[in-house]
Amino acid sequence: MKAVILVGGLGTRLRPLSINTPKSMMPVVNIPFIEYVIRRLSRHNIKHVILAISHLAQPIKNYIGDGSRFGVSITYTIEETALGTAGAVKNTAQYLDDEAFVVLNGDIFTDLDISAMIALHNRRKAKITIALTPVEDPTIYGLIETDDKGRITRFLEKPSWEQVTTNMINAGTYIMEADVLNSIPAQTMFSFEKGVFPPLLQKGEPIYAFPSSCYWMDIGTPEKYHQLNRDLLNAKSNQFNFIKNTHVSIGEDSNIHTAAEITGPAVIGNNCTIGERAKLNGAVVIGSGSTIGDSAIVEDSVIWHNVKIEQGAIVKRSIIADNCRIGAESNIIDAVISDNITVTAGYNIKPGSKIWPDTPVG
Repeated sequence: MKAVILVGGLGTRLRPLSINTPKSMMPVVNIPFIEYVIRRLSRHNIKHVILAISHLAQPIKNYIGDGSRFGVSITYTIEETALGTAGAVKNTAQYLDDEAFVVLNGDIFTDLDISAMIALHNRRKAKITIALTPVEDPTIYGLIETDDKGRITRFLEKPSWEQVTTNMINAGTYIMEADVLNSIPAQTMFSFEKGVFPPLLQKGEPIYAFPSSCYWMDIGTPEKYHQLNRDLLNAKSNQFNFIKNTHVSIGEDSNIHTAAEITGPAVIGNNCTIGERAKLNGAVVIGSGSTIGDSAIVEDSVIWHNVKIEQGAIVKRSIIADNCRIGAESNIIDAVISDNITVTAGYNIKPGSKIWPDTPVG
């Protein structure tokens, strides 16, 4: 079976982190997000993956290549204009066989058992099978109702609380038969949620649900992206569990001063320097090539690659993207800082700030 991963979105809700970095390449505990998705497919014996890309395509191609180091074969399709979820899959049709295939939204991190989902799809002789997950607030997602045999009876996009009858939502993973593509016009903006699923349901096609309470996270906002990093460090997903035993992971050629204090869970990348009396209080991720200066404090934060946090600076509950410099004695609290930003020494960033590229700070 083949899989299509939708990675063409602009990542608008993730800005400013996604302005220069495609959402699928954002580091999650120092590993690009897309790598987790591809490796999970490989573990479920899906060896041909089609990446439907558009926005900032080249960094994705440069990193993934032909996919061989992840145990898969990769094919790329490019959208010249935005095509929506269904339109993007239609754009991959020439690479799909006349058999069922998997579709994944490229901004979902999940431990979903794809093999079990495929088995159910085949057993039910379904036209489409949709993964479901429970959430606390279904009003911001697509709610799905089913009968007692798991057959889907209704789709309801972003319902009001008065309309909510279940907390099970579309989890962004589908298995569909090849002829579903016939209902999607070519080179047209088209969505599964509105243009494909409801019409097929009205025609009486067998569309089934695969409910799961496994780990699931939509990384569509900086807050959820940050939470995913926290969750992995705290072993809430089975895709990143070495931290259970070590609490602190230190990469190759990193220099940790003997007087530094590290309270895990924490992951420190390769070629990092942690200075004297520096304090890292979990959950903390430090990207490769980064420096944490003497007496600096980093707490509950995600630091990307090649970041320099100078002496005495304080960073708490924040995300700092690539190639930033945080000046000595400055304070970064509850902030999101895009790449290539320099914060002047002694400057206090207002909590809740989002700093965009090319913005002078201080």
